[in-house]
Amino acid sequence: MNELCPTERLLMGPGPSNVGSRVLRAMSTPVIGHLDPEFSRITDDVCKMLRELFRTGNRLTFPVSGTGSAGMEAAMVNTLEPGDTAVIGVNGVFGMRLADTAARCGATVVSVDAPWGEPVDTGALIETLKKYPRAKICVVVHAETSTGARQPLEELGAFLGNTPTLFVVDAVTSLGGLPVEVDAWRIDVCYSGTQKCLSVPPGLAPITFSDKAVASVNARRTKVQSWYLDITMLQKYWGSERIYHHTAPISMIYALYEGLRVIFEEGLEARFKRHAEVGGELGIGLTDLGFTWFAKEGYRLPQLNAVYPPAPDTVESLRKKLLTEYSIEIGAGLGIVAGKIWRIGLMGETCKRASVAILLDALRRELRR
Repeated sequence: MNELCPTERLLMGPGPSNVGSRVLRAMSTPVIGHLDPEFSRITDDVCKMLRELFRTGNRLTFPVSGTGSAGMEAAMVNTLEPGDTAVIGVNGVFGMRLADTAARCGATVVSVDAPWGEPVDTGALIETLKKYPRAKICVVVHAETSTGARQPLEELGAFLGNTPTLFVVDAVTSLGGLPVEVDAWRIDVCYSGTQKCLSVPPGLAPITFSDKAVASVNARRTKVQSWYLDITMLQKYWGSERIYHHTAPISMIYALYEGLRVIFEEGLEARFKRHAEVGGELGIGLTDLGFTWFAKEGYRLPQLNAVYPPAPDTVESLRKKLLTEYSIEIGAGLGIVAGKIWRIGLMGETCKRASVAILLDALRRELRR
């Protein structure tokens, strides 16, 4: 086999983002046992920092051993049983995945749809929930990665907080790049992934469950369909009991530990401001070059820019040229916008003015040709 020597890329797609040297060094830290008291202290600190990042006091807050999709599965398989009703906002690929996952859990799915690139109407969600007052969960995607659209959460959370329905939020692309206020917005289950705005390699899915959500899971009539993701067992592993469940990915926990330290050294507000400002600068540069926007104005994500390139016939060829000749990764469109849009990420370590300058310079050169 050849020596492992992948090309260094500027990762400006929808994830993963570039990983800083401090996080990479942390991953080379000597491995110890996952039940070692020293490792328990590290995981306790990770869970504490995750609570601060999610802005929550939830006791059950931990990193799922798996990517962001494992976080999605954990949220759904724990909260849903066969025969339950799930109200799901669908305005892109990841809303569709949530609906698919809920159906696989045996739930009746009631989808509230919106055009791709727009948020799901909060009023329509609330009216639907009034028609289904016994719905077990209501799920929305905070930052729809396939379209670059942001979903407002506050009003929906205020309504759901006074009902038995659990409020579940996909924050895979938003956590660490936009404010996520779990307690203030009365979110019951919120999950994310490490490879986006946290700038940690793919492999962990931070998740948090409110006391309301934990009580609902503990009152289930049937076993959680996934043994690996069952929080009735995982809460004993991540809690004070430390009862063996599975072997945690030690080096990935090290990486998340250091990635969270980097975030809090910068400060959350400063980090949100950086994503907003650098994303705005990229937007100005792209507009000047003739790019147009896919996501609706007022709901565009600064860390994930969904745009139409100025020459539709070169959408894929130019994107591939950026990769092969400039080593810049740009994301392709998914679903109904495959081959039509680009998804340009500015997340975490990648979110720098230098990244914007490098991309815009490459685009100017190629568009002149």
